[in-house]
Amino acid sequence: MQNIPPQLSTLPNTWFERNWKWVLSLLCVLGLLGIAGLVFLILTLLKSSDAYQGAISRVKNDPAAITALGSPIKEGLFFSGNINMSGSSGRADLAIPISGPKAKATAYVLATKSLGEWHFDHLIIQIDDTKLRIDISEKRGEQPNW
Repeated sequence: MQNIPPQLSTLPNTWFERNWKWVLSLLCVLGLLGIAGLVFLILTLLKSSDAYQGAISRVKNDPAAITALGSPIKEGLFFSGNINMSGSSGRADLAIPISGPKAKATAYVLATKSLGEWHFDHLIIQIDDTKLRIDISEKRGEQPNW
């Protein structure tokens, strides 16, 4: 019996033909990493905005929020909403998950930026379990400090 070598036409010829599965897998992984990196970058930029930071600062320093949630109050990793800015004006509409040792909640923020300063028109904390809503919005009718 004689050993017959496989025909050359049935063997993959190029490196890509031999390794296309690995290339495709690598491209998929790189694509997913790219998307995750983009989401992380966008969240980081939004979390560093004055509107987000101002809302979180108000929540963390509000006595009613501290009483309801406990201290320290921490914000969640993901949030929803948007921030639109144009020069010295803007608008923010955010829903930020927050939590403390006593409870979890969501901070709902509606803020406007006018003359370069953010005003928190509506800042409501809703406790997840009890649905209790705590309003820590800026006081209506308050005169600006000139």
